[in-house]
Amino acid sequence: MKMKKFYLSTCFALLMLFSGKLLAQEEGAKKDKAKDVVEMDERQELKNDAKKALEAFKAKDNGIQAHLDSAAGYAIFPNVGKGAWILGGAAGNGIVYEKGKVVGYTELRQIDVGFQIGGQAFSEIIIFKTEQALNEFKEGNFELEGSASAVIWDKGKGEAIQFQDGVGVALMPKAGAMAGISVGGQKFNYGEVQ
Repeated sequence: MKMKKFYLSTCFALLMLFSGKLLAQEEGAKKDKAKDVVEMDERQELKNDAKKALEAFKAKDNGIQAHLDSAAGYAIFPNVGKGAWILGGAAGNGIVYEKGKVVGYTELRQIDVGFQIGGQAFSEIIIFKTEQALNEFKEGNFELEGSASAVIWDKGKGEAIQFQDGVGVALMPKAGAMAGISVGGQKFNYGEVQ
């Protein structure tokens, strides 16, 4: 009986030790992944592109400035590429701003299923009206619901941004043609500025 207790105690101790080590490794992997959302050597170019994209949004309609001034923060993706042939996808890197300062980097990924064809390049801005919405984004693994909609930024669309749960999205096509642009199903990873 003593031998059985010894084996059980030993197994339990090893299990606790092993599971603690796995949790520590998993946490370390998450931290490493956050650092690599956007490579260091790509960040300056991304900042320059983000500045140009924001200027382009403002040139189309300066009403966006009022949204940015009252927001807790925003993420801007200057170059998102989307392609589709029945199955579609989109990808791009971005910068997250809080109170006018860069606080992190983010990557956008999206997969769509359904009838679609074509390709398009666009800029995207996500405005976080509330601290809660911004904090949820910064927690990582943020996703825009399937019902999320975006304003196609053309002429005079600044006031038309619809906010859902404190989040509003605007897109500005750059090139290409595609019937419909959806933001539902977009997923984002986030990494703090180191």
